[in-house]
Amino acid sequence: MHDILVHVRDFEQHTPAARFGMQLAASRGASVTGVYTYLQPGYVAPAFEPELMMDVVEVTRELARDASQARQPFMDWAASLGVRQCSWLVAKGSTGDALAQAATRHDLLVLDHADDQLGLAWDIPEIILNTGAPCIVVPHGGAEYKPFERIAIGWNGSPEAMRAVHAALPFLQGKQALLLCGEERGPYHGVEWDPPFHMMDYLRNHDVAAERCEVTGAGDGAGAALLEQAAAFGAELLVMGAYGRSRFSEWMLGGATRHALTAADIPVLLRH
Repeated sequence: MHDILVHVRDFEQHTPAARFGMQLAASRGASVTGVYTYLQPGYVAPAFEPELMMDVVEVTRELARDASQARQPFMDWAASLGVRQCSWLVAKGSTGDALAQAATRHDLLVLDHADDQLGLAWDIPEIILNTGAPCIVVPHGGAEYKPFERIAIGWNGSPEAMRAVHAALPFLQGKQALLLCGEERGPYHGVEWDPPFHMMDYLRNHDVAAERCEVTGAGDGAGAALLEQAAAFGAELLVMGAYGRSRFSEWMLGGATRHALTAADIPVLLRH
């Protein structure tokens, strides 16, 4: 976790993701890149209303200028928190595309929820799916970062869950973990392993002391069971795979990812 990418929704405020990402970076001696995005005028005004279009173009130009000038205050804030290296990027275009491109050169992406239901909360699933990077989603209302001592892991044997655990190893090593085991998927692509893979052995080999707990439920019920057991364990972070089935299926039928994003009151590390 040397390079941490933070989505900054509002460059005039210290948003929850920015605060959490800064604190995390300072604690781990990592660098931070803040990204602010804004849409091109064509996305927000119809071309057949030229007067409105001109107004939007001017507002967008001012927004781009102000966002660029936010670089130094952002870097000064990072320095005051002890972040060793910081950079500031402004992207014109969709948030999902910008973060997907920037995430390719970072170890972790930190996201938060918008204050209104028409904001980033609707974009978080798209970002998680498109970046392919480990993402920590700060809960509604924000969270202060402190080194995680107790971490819950949602485990169902899926590639998504394995990628999430692998990405979380820098947080897991030397800490107490609770492996929350749901119904594991059967072998896929016709491959059988001898000996079979056991997550408890994997964690032990990576210096992670873990307990095992069985959880039951499907869809939203699985997500609720994960959060309930994580809370009982006193977990400060939940690690889980994201969107093992299509996002449309989760929207229609419910799913653990959707429930965790909606209801978690601790940070959640997800990876697709």
